[in-house]
Formats: sequence, C-alpha cells, structure tokens
Amino acid sequence: MPETSRRHLLLGGAAVSAGALLTACTSNEPKATGNQAPAASAGPATDDKPGTPVTIGFAGPQADHGWLNAINQNAKDRAKKYPDVTLEITEGSNDTAAQIGQVQTLINKKVDVLVILPADGKALTQVGLQAMRAGIPVINLDRIFASPQAYRCWIGGDNYGMGLNAGNFIGEQLKDKPNATVIELAGMDSLELTKQRTQGFDDALKNYPNIRKTARQAADFTVESGQAKMAQLLQAQPKFDALWNHDDDQGVGALRAIAQAGRKDFLMVGGAGARSAMDAIKADGSVLKATVLYPPTMAASAIDLARALGQKKGIGGMAELEIPASITLYSAVVTKDNVDEYLPTGFN
Repeated sequence: MPETSRRHLLLGGAAVSAGALLTACTSNEPKATGNQAPAASAGPATDDKPGTPVTIGFAGPQADHGWLNAINQNAKDRAKKYPDVTLEITEGSNDTAAQIGQVQTLINKKVDVLVILPADGKALTQVGLQAMRAGIPVINLDRIFASPQAYRCWIGGDNYGMGLNAGNFIGEQLKDKPNATVIELAGMDSLELTKQRTQGFDDALKNYPNIRKTARQAADFTVESGQAKMAQLLQAQPKFDALWNHDDDQGVGALRAIAQAGRKDFLMVGGAGARSAMDAIKADGSVLKATVLYPPTMAASAIDLARALGQKKGIGGMAELEIPASITLYSAVVTKDNVDEYLPTGFN
C-alpha cells in the first residue's frame, strides 16, 4: 500500500461503479512530469451510458490463490458490463520477467489504458514507466510500483487497516475480560503487506491494556501451511482468548487444525473475505466469528477508473474533472450481523 502519510479515498467493500458517489481525496504524490502520460482533459463525469470505445489491457499475477482468481473474475465481469470496453487480459504470471513481457505485449498492441497488478511492484516499476512514457496511462492495482511516475492512479487494499480493524474487533469482544490473551497466525513474513497487517493489529491492541499478544506464527497463505502452523500454535498455547488469522485461504487449514484439536475456547477473526469464511460466520457453528475484508472488487473498480481515463472523464459525485491519484479500499469487518450484505463479494 502507499505510504501512510497520504490521505486516501476510502471506499466500502462492494465494487464501486464509475458513476457512483465517491468521497473526495487528496494526495501528496508528485504531479505529472514530462515523462508521464498526459492527464485526462476536462470533461463530464463518466457514467454507464456507452461512450468512446476503450481498449483496456489487464495484467495480473498467476491466479494461484482464491483472492487472485477473484481479482481476474471481477475485472472480466466488470468489463462485460460496458459495451464500449474491450478487455485484453493476459494469462498472468508470478515470474516477474514473464509478466514484464506480457505488459510489453499489451503496450505494443497500443491499448488505451493499462491495469496492472504486479507480482512484484518494485520489479515491474520500469515497465509501468515504459507504458506511461508511451502515452498509455496505468492503473496500478494493489501492489504498488516503486515510483508514482509509473502510474496515473493507484487503487488497492489497506493492509494496515486490516490489522487495525481486526484488533479493534477483538478488543471490543474482550475489553471486559481481565488478563485476556490473543495469538496471531500471520501470512508470509517476506511480504511487506504481512508486516503492515501485524503493525495495525499491534497498534489496535494498544487501545486495550487488558489484552496481551502471547504468540505469533507466520504461514504461507495456503491451506496446508495454515493447518500445520495452527497445529503448532495450539500445541504451544494451551489457553488463549482470540486468534487473528491474516488470510481466509490459510484459515481453511487453521480451522481443520482447530477442529482436530477439539478446541472451542476462543474466538477467531479471519482476513480477506473468502466465501467459505462468510458461510462459516453465517452458520455460527465454529470459532470463526468475523473476517476483515481485503476486497477483490478493487479490480472491478480499476476497470471503471480505466474506462474513465480512456474516455477522458472524471468520476460522478466528485467536483474534480479528473479521477483521483489514489484510492484505498476500506477493510470492513464482516460478522453474522452483516454477512448477508457482503456474501456476494465473497470469493472461492
């Protein structure tokens, strides 16, 4: 995510159409320089009515995770909504050299706008710059490039906010319990996003002096790692009051380990918003009581933004004639009280 010193537009969990009401935002990112694609010219706000045809190139990593597959599907479904949009989508790759090649192919096809979710933001910065210098504006999706000159607009999730909201939810459940303890099943520690989620969680817990985090274990965002690492935590921590798990895919494995251990003496909060997690929350038959969203609907909103750029329009509901420079999605907490509202956004 971009540095926390920026102020971003906060959006809810559902996909936001280009014509939807959006709250204004500001950014301290540098303004366009000579090597960037020109900003859209002044014009009316975009809407759902057919307009100038726009070809959007979409390049993401390999869909080897439920959330990444949902990213691709959201982009495809959103593009189908617009008769004036043609979507050129790549196969996706976790190999940075391969993904760079895929983006360069889209540049050579002279697409009107590019939407890129890089496997590695730093590694793909140069190809983002290449597109911008070729006059093709870039929507940088989620994993941010190393330079703001490599994109026209960034849209993504709030990893720090995920941890913050998970911690505050757990804090409210345990605020009246003396000497409460919590544990954390994190994602991959090699990723900056994992560090941000942990930092947000730790900062939230500072608001509850009666709560202490007693253990943390990193997993790999997979079912298998979630089960193995959760089993280790359960063995090492015979008693605790709450668990925060960073990722609902690895949470499937964590729940298996919990069931095998016969443990029901704590509450669990998940992360990302998988359909399986929402179904379990609605059924209310396990320790899983909430999940904190990291909405894959951001890909649908990226298509809306790309269409607005291609048609040289702003966004309805905003006074400005340009789309924002950056948009951060809000990490809503899904519980049994609101799960029906968010079920349509759950991913498999």
